[in-house]
Amino acid sequence: MSLFVRKLKQILVVLAVAFFCASCSNVPSTSYNPWNAQELPTEARLLDVAFTENPNVGWLVGSQAALFETADGGETWQEQKLELGDEKVTFTSVSFIGQEGWIVGQPSILLHTTDGGKSWSRISLSSKLPGSPYSILALAPNSAEMTTDVGAIYKTEDGAKTWKALVQEAVGVVRNLSRSAEGEYIAVSARGNFYSTWQPGQTAWVPHQRTSSRRLQNMGFGKDGRRWSIARGGQIQFGSSEDAETWDEAQYPEIGTSWGLLDVAYRTPEEIWVSGGSGNLLVSFDEGKTWQKDREVEDVPSNLYKIVFNSRDRGFVLGDRGFLLTYKSQDKVA
Repeated sequence: MSLFVRKLKQILVVLAVAFFCASCSNVPSTSYNPWNAQELPTEARLLDVAFTENPNVGWLVGSQAALFETADGGETWQEQKLELGDEKVTFTSVSFIGQEGWIVGQPSILLHTTDGGKSWSRISLSSKLPGSPYSILALAPNSAEMTTDVGAIYKTEDGAKTWKALVQEAVGVVRNLSRSAEGEYIAVSARGNFYSTWQPGQTAWVPHQRTSSRRLQNMGFGKDGRRWSIARGGQIQFGSSEDAETWDEAQYPEIGTSWGLLDVAYRTPEEIWVSGGSGNLLVSFDEGKTWQKDREVEDVPSNLYKIVFNSRDRGFVLGDRGFLLTYKSQDKVA
């Protein structure tokens, strides 16, 4: 079966399911769609995006060694190729501070640039590294923090010549791992049956039981000082930043539908976006008290895996098969 036929069948299935379930949701629609849909020339799943000190220059990474560059703030993207031999690489994370940038991926790859991405050098990682690189965050010139998919955390302050382990024992294979602006981490176990937290200065992760029978999907930190948690079946919870085991009552932004929720991101402390399977995109303008649905993106034939707001006025929703939503306006959806 040709690639075109397979892709056409996938699109038709998504559209058919979306049509069937359209009447299942009673969530009010947004009055305005602030997202512009793009389809990049790749079958890869897009996983992360970051910009240099030049607000027009950014980099987008994903599976199948997907690497795209923009020179116009994300309006258009040009695919870039790196010489990686026969390796099947997935780039999982990208981060910049100034012109210095980092990319990590699996299996065990670390790339570094000091010229905004004009050239990338590969840095060798120890064969004893626990797990494969999961995320990277540029902190300052020559300084970055890297995690692995088993919860190891490392920091370099000399341009990756040496790395210091920040936690003595890895937490185990993780489904998701997120970092707060203050350097705290929260990780969901691979099976979603528990989560763990780590704060700077601690020597080990602290495990916590999930709050319901529903398995956890993703967790992270918001701009309002709270943590958030997504569980199977479209459940979302918010929790106090002081106590990792104190959570508000669970809510279901879209009761009666089967779309799974996948990620949460804050554009402002009050405005929260939630993405999910099959083009599902929800927004709250009151810190999660009430929800609206952006139905103008439902036709996007992609799961919306990750939301990234690089700033108040720049955001992206990353999907599979090269689908990308770009935030195009700061006008509030009424």
